[in-house]
Amino acid sequence: MAVDASDLQDIGSDGHDIVGKGSILDAFEEADEVKELIKSLKNIYTDQISVEIAVERFTVIVDNYQEQPHLLDPHLQCFLDELLALARDSDTPPALSHLAFKCMYLLTKSYLDVSDKSRDAAAYCLSKFLTRPDVKKEKLPAFLDWCLTVMTKADRETMPGMTVLSGVLSTLALLFKHGKREDLVSYAPVVLDRLSALTVTTTNNTILRKQNIKLIQRLGLTFVKARIATWRYQRGSRSLLDNLKKTQQSPADVSTVTQGDEDYDIPEEIEEVIDQLLIGLKDKDTVVRWSAAKGVGRITGRLPQELADQVVESVLELFSLSETDGAWHGGCLALAELGRRGLLLPERLPEVVPVVIKALGYDEKRGSYSVGAHVRDAACYVCWSFARAYEPDVLQSHVNDIANALIIATVFDREVNCRRAASAAFQENVGRQGTFPYGIDILTTADYFAVGNRTNTYLNISVYVAQYPEYTVALIDHLVKVKLNHWDGVIRELASKALHNLTPKAPEYMAKTVVPFLIPFATGIDLNYRHGSVFALAEITHALYNIALDNNKTVMDFLDKSSIEGLKNITVKMHEAKMFRGLSGEIMRPAVCKFIGKLSLSKLPYHDDSVTELWQTLLDDNIQFGHQFADQRIQDNALSALPSLCNEYYRQNNGLVKPGIQDKVISKYLSELKSKEETSKMGFALALGSLPKFMVAGKFTEVMSGLVQATHINQQDAAKMVEARRDAVKALTCLCTTMGVDSNGSPNHIICKDNILSLYEAYFLAMNDYTLDSRGDVGTWVREASMTGLYELTTMTVKADPNLISEHICKKVFCCLIQQSAEKIDRTRSHAGEILLRMLYFDDPPIPNVLHRDKLMTIFPRSDLKELNWGASSDTFPKITQALSCPTYRYSLLLGLTVSVGGLTESLVKHSSQSLLTYLRSLSNNQESMTTFADTVVMVFEEYQKVDRVSIPMLKMLDILLTNGCFEIFTQREEHFLPVKLLELCKKEIEKSGDPQKLLASIDVFCGLIVFSGVVRAKSLSQLMLFLCHKYPKVRKTTANKLYESLLTYDEIVDPEKLDDVLTILSETQWDEPVRDIRPIRNNLCDLMEIKKPIIKAGTKAKKTETKDEDEMASYKDLVTRLGY
Repeated sequence: MAVDASDLQDIGSDGHDIVGKGSILDAFEEADEVKELIKSLKNIYTDQISVEIAVERFTVIVDNYQEQPHLLDPHLQCFLDELLALARDSDTPPALSHLAFKCMYLLTKSYLDVSDKSRDAAAYCLSKFLTRPDVKKEKLPAFLDWCLTVMTKADRETMPGMTVLSGVLSTLALLFKHGKREDLVSYAPVVLDRLSALTVTTTNNTILRKQNIKLIQRLGLTFVKARIATWRYQRGSRSLLDNLKKTQQSPADVSTVTQGDEDYDIPEEIEEVIDQLLIGLKDKDTVVRWSAAKGVGRITGRLPQELADQVVESVLELFSLSETDGAWHGGCLALAELGRRGLLLPERLPEVVPVVIKALGYDEKRGSYSVGAHVRDAACYVCWSFARAYEPDVLQSHVNDIANALIIATVFDREVNCRRAASAAFQENVGRQGTFPYGIDILTTADYFAVGNRTNTYLNISVYVAQYPEYTVALIDHLVKVKLNHWDGVIRELASKALHNLTPKAPEYMAKTVVPFLIPFATGIDLNYRHGSVFALAEITHALYNIALDNNKTVMDFLDKSSIEGLKNITVKMHEAKMFRGLSGEIMRPAVCKFIGKLSLSKLPYHDDSVTELWQTLLDDNIQFGHQFADQRIQDNALSALPSLCNEYYRQNNGLVKPGIQDKVISKYLSELKSKEETSKMGFALALGSLPKFMVAGKFTEVMSGLVQATHINQQDAAKMVEARRDAVKALTCLCTTMGVDSNGSPNHIICKDNILSLYEAYFLAMNDYTLDSRGDVGTWVREASMTGLYELTTMTVKADPNLISEHICKKVFCCLIQQSAEKIDRTRSHAGEILLRMLYFDDPPIPNVLHRDKLMTIFPRSDLKELNWGASSDTFPKITQALSCPTYRYSLLLGLTVSVGGLTESLVKHSSQSLLTYLRSLSNNQESMTTFADTVVMVFEEYQKVDRVSIPMLKMLDILLTNGCFEIFTQREEHFLPVKLLELCKKEIEKSGDPQKLLASIDVFCGLIVFSGVVRAKSLSQLMLFLCHKYPKVRKTTANKLYESLLTYDEIVDPEKLDDVLTILSETQWDEPVRDIRPIRNNLCDLMEIKKPIIKAGTKAKKTETKDEDEMASYKDLVTRLGY
């Protein structure tokens, strides 16, 4: 779009005309003119006036697109190719070559304000071009002046302003990098002044701040002459191979200043440069800090020793508690650069090493997280650079401190990148210094890959490293003083477990120093330290007990009386201070439960102390209300601590329970099983299951009855209590495992012939739990727990007395497992299938009375124990359907298959139905087998009449079987029982039903049944005619479509002369019209098909006549709602 006169009149004199023009440009319309200008260069380069006119025109055109250089992109390659051809041609006269480069320069400058990679290329091209000897005198001053003007006028509040400023800064940085010092030093002060006036450091644009630092450091390098500082520390050979070949370590060769300060020409501007770089070290972005650190290293190498030492002093001032994490990170990067370049003299190491060690452990908490990983990573880089920079004897006095700090970071840092960085730094020091204690041995275990797993480093690698005495105490102290107070609860728990594993390396130190140190913190005001200390005291005490047990001692031989008393008073003080309330209480509860359990296992002498009553109260409270908290470990830890408490403090020397304790505990737990609160029932059911044998002895029947009753479904709150029933089944299994089996035993003490049947009946009842709620089939939790219980009870009983497993029990067990192995939920199917095979191949001894054992073993060979993926329907159903040939399991298996074949998942339906059809095809010529199968189908349908979980899938399965002609063998016999029975059951199923899913599924079955002649066909067609006037339009339309397809398939159903009329009516009628309009059409169909017209019941006709269109829409709305749309 061209610029007209009115546009030019609007352009002011303030230099913003480009913006005004840029807003109206939408294409590069002068492309052809530019091409002609480039082509004309060969003809006009000798005519000065023509050259000036062409360059002026070229400049005007390019400047018009300064703000929209992307419009030049489609033509740029063509322009540059022609200009480069002129410049590169050896026959081109110098004047023409110069003119071509001038045009390229004008094009390139226009790309400094784009935001893509073109800007970087343009900056590099300009820097190289303007520093050419034949260009710098003529073009460099003008370009620098243009850059300073753009820097002054650029608006940093807008994106175009920041973009062009970034391009200019990048170009200047490259210009001062590639140019010669003597050519640029005169311009450097002006650029620095203008740059300082911009105050780019205050902008939020990271790229601008980075380019600012890069330019500042390049200016600084321009101010001082390039030289190698003679005062720097020189290690000598940096070859690792040469270092390893040395037989003796040569003394450090520290050079001194041989050149006086008068030889250095240090301008005043260098102070401003260093100040800006030090500010850059504290920037909030890593890329800026990294650039500033490199600038500090480069410029310091050109300064005299006195000034360089001041720079080092300024860098060390960054390591202050008042500074941000960014300043610590920048300081570490600067120290690494200085050390790597030999600018950090050995005299400074006593000040530097403690700072670096602090940085290796830097971790500043901020709310629910912390910052400091980047600081620790940079500190590892400092240690890595020291290994390469200094001779071993220079670092000798600091070796132990650095080695311990690096090992601690390697095994105990939270972040994997920090652990790996510390491992790499440790490896570098071992290789280049050779003075780290046991370095090679440690590296073989704590290598780069091994430290990738945090749990492995805490629990295994730390134990290996702690075997070397130089590291043992340091590792323990770090865990006790730092990690137990970490903001992350996972780290605190890992630290306590690590202390447990480290206790055998220094038991006396743990008992005499660590335990007394932690006891006050266990009841302190710092929540994190309190939580970590309680966990640690529990783990250390238990570890000391294990050590004492191995040495035929008691834990009291390690812990003094004050420590034992202090451990006892921890829970007392916490209870009195009400530390178990609120959010902090939620954090402390699992720790205290673990503490009680570990102290009970450690057999501390509190047997006749009232503290055990407090412990029981605390455990009961956490068992009852543990599920109300988000942390599941509260209840889990309480349940794991309960048997330890009972075993240690409730058992008498004769092995019996203390008087009064059993009745008190069991009565309370059984009464809570009747609670209306699900969480309470869950907790106490599991608590009963976790009780040791001596606590239940004499009350086994009472406890078992209570748990069995808790597994029963109460129809009023079936969905609400499903998790309680699951936990009751789990508890029953745990209780059975605890009590054992003795066929001749007392039912109050053990599982015997008098009570085993009631246990099995409880499991069988739980196998029928198909409770549904908003989460889906939650009853599967109960069924899975029941399957596990059946396996545990059966295998345990077989080992004790196989005669207790009757044929009835075994049959019922395998029927339940086979049914679940064929159902639709992958997880449940996998669980059932795995247990089925484990029981089938159980050999210690084999389970008796397994019906069809050989057939099952043929279907499922022993290799399937490991190889068969029960979760994959493509693997499972081809095998499980073969068990339909076993009469004992046919009903249960078909029940499970029905749910899968009539399911919703495409892959499940596909593989289950294909497997069933394959099996039935193998029976197609065997009428007896098919009759048996049909009988079973009818039995399942009858048994689960009006049970939507089975009946709807049954209708879908029947449709598949009928569609695939599986029952064609019965069409030869008129009035065969199967179609008659199926018709009867289908009609009963949909009677008074408003479920659209069921109605739609039944339509397919009725259409499939018309293949049978006689009464079945007539009644099926009559039912379909009723559906054509159903209140749901969806049902009417589906019926018409399905009937149309069936009549096309079975052409003998309707008189051929009338078939076309019937099909026309079915296909062309709008079946979603009101019923009163549809009924005459339906009746006409009945006449054509010679079917008796449906008769409206008395009292219904008037009602339907009065039905309004709104009623039709209401029924349709009802249908949509039911379908879930």
